[in-house]
Amino acid sequence: MTLPFTFRQAVPLLFVLLWSTGFIGARFGLPHIEPFNFLFIRMLLTLAVFAGLIVAFRARWPGPVQAGHQMVVGLLVHAAYLGGVFAAIRWQMPAGIASLIVGLQPLLTAVLAWVLWQQRLRLLQWLGLVLGLVGVALVLAGGNRLGQFELLPAALMAILVALVGISIGTLYPKRFGQGVDLLTGSFYQYLATALAMAVLTFSFEQRSIDWHPELIGALAWLVFGLSVSAILLLLMMIREGEAAKVASYFYLVPPVTALEAWWLFDEQLGALALSGVAVTVCGVYLVLRTPPAR
Repeated sequence: MTLPFTFRQAVPLLFVLLWSTGFIGARFGLPHIEPFNFLFIRMLLTLAVFAGLIVAFRARWPGPVQAGHQMVVGLLVHAAYLGGVFAAIRWQMPAGIASLIVGLQPLLTAVLAWVLWQQRLRLLQWLGLVLGLVGVALVLAGGNRLGQFELLPAALMAILVALVGISIGTLYPKRFGQGVDLLTGSFYQYLATALAMAVLTFSFEQRSIDWHPELIGALAWLVFGLSVSAILLLLMMIREGEAAKVASYFYLVPPVTALEAWWLFDEQLGALALSGVAVTVCGVYLVLRTPPAR
């Protein structure tokens, strides 16, 4: 079914707005639960939601090979990325530093697409990717989130796993995930993630939970707003767009998150941070508006 043109235009904006709330939801929930257990429960709830959607829309199940590909996507986009970010923050890495390192993802994705699949970019697109990274750094620096800290090897390893996972995860479905129903494909992705989080939480955590209203609200939002809505939008964009262009939208997430944190938690944005927002928007514009190289 062909999507209406106006909806296709709104998809990237909706994705950025939804995806940017991930750190906000984690901030509300993590004081009341351990990170891997948080993700495990989130995945179980998400699987229940997708099971209902699959029945309601009579979605077509993929064959064993495609199901395996979808589980690989889940391990990359969900288990490696979310697990890596949550673990890094748990191991004392400031959230701003974690965001900045993961912010390298569009550049790494573009390089991987160029090296592996000869997906060429024009000079202005490379410039846009670099500007996006510079803008992210300015936003984080302007928010006073780059203070002194002790970089633990475990935290660095975890955030690098997150970076590599999300970078390869945005390329993998473009090559191996074509023709799979979004609902059943996502179900297999979250199934793989739930299994990975189960291993981690039962191996390394105490699994104590304080069922505070903040935790319940965060879980509800992360399931319906992120794991369902945002992921379906991301997979839709990956199917219809070039890898580097889709990845460039992730550059808009830290500035939007900073604005949300200012609104919700009164985190102030200085002139440096605001200039970073402008630089990031310019970088994304260059990537999206420059015609692809032939």
